[in-house]
Amino acid sequence: METVSSSTNTLHDVASVDDFLNAAATETVPLFEHLEFDFLVEYDVFAPAPRGRTRTHDPPELFCGFLHCYYKDIYGTRPVTRELQNTLVWYYCGFDKPPSRDTVDRFLTDLEHVVDDVFDHLVEQAAARGLLDSTYRIDSTDVEAIPYNDDASWNYDATADEHYYGFGCMLVSTGPKLPIAAAFTQSKGDAEETAMRVTRDALAVETPIWMVGDSGYDILAWHDLLLEAGVVPIAPYNPRNTDDPPDIEYRVEDKIDDHSEDVQLKQSVLDETYNRRTQVERTNDACKDCGLGHVCARGRVHARTQVYLSLCLRLVIALTNYERGDNPGREKIRV
Repeated sequence: METVSSSTNTLHDVASVDDFLNAAATETVPLFEHLEFDFLVEYDVFAPAPRGRTRTHDPPELFCGFLHCYYKDIYGTRPVTRELQNTLVWYYCGFDKPPSRDTVDRFLTDLEHVVDDVFDHLVEQAAARGLLDSTYRIDSTDVEAIPYNDDASWNYDATADEHYYGFGCMLVSTGPKLPIAAAFTQSKGDAEETAMRVTRDALAVETPIWMVGDSGYDILAWHDLLLEAGVVPIAPYNPRNTDDPPDIEYRVEDKIDDHSEDVQLKQSVLDETYNRRTQVERTNDACKDCGLGHVCARGRVHARTQVYLSLCLRLVIALTNYERGDNPGREKIRV
């Protein structure tokens, strides 16, 4: 993607172009070197009104601006606008001049309508590069909100054994800490309807061999969906209120007989595969480093947009690392 204007009249207070380029080699520059975001202009929501003004700044450069800011832990339209006043930043994000706060706010408002599709587009880019592996993991995580977000609520996080104020996010992850399907939820929980929807979204990308979840995903319909798709679901059996529970560790041991007479699953293989579930925690942490952990936006809609932008940033970082050969000598870009 062309990220730098051909004009040099914006190089204020810089002795030479070489000095400028050396100074501008910031951490986030690689995020814009290997991916093109021109697909954003195809969304109708970003088209100017028939009788409105032509957009001063295009969606690709504004998206790059938000990626830069989220990478730097800068959130909210005011802080983002201030950051984009920095000459080095707006220049390397592809702007001809810094955007106004109204422009930043308008872009974020428009992005709310298509941020799911933007996320899906980046997931497709990861799949096209062969970054997905044969094991998918599903899990829910907490999304903390600011105290004056009236749309958030108090929730209980059983994993941390504590209450938090905010929302939830259900993720399916794979590969190098890649989120490939997501659902923004009112709370951290494993609602069956959400689990089914997120699982279908993940299977629409590619079909894995295994899909792993904790005991909260001991859901009969979830197991049936995966087995019918040719995927082995692995979730610990939860006896609940059963008077005579079967002698099994995983629900699939009981369900497999209903779907195939020829398939046999070894306990050791199930245990070994289930132990890979911890990767989803690393994915959650990586996404929280990109802004998922604490949502600064007000309202449910803005909070949801920040969550998906954080997931987009995580994907862009993973794609950047891949294109750069995952060079350990430039570790800073890795999350």
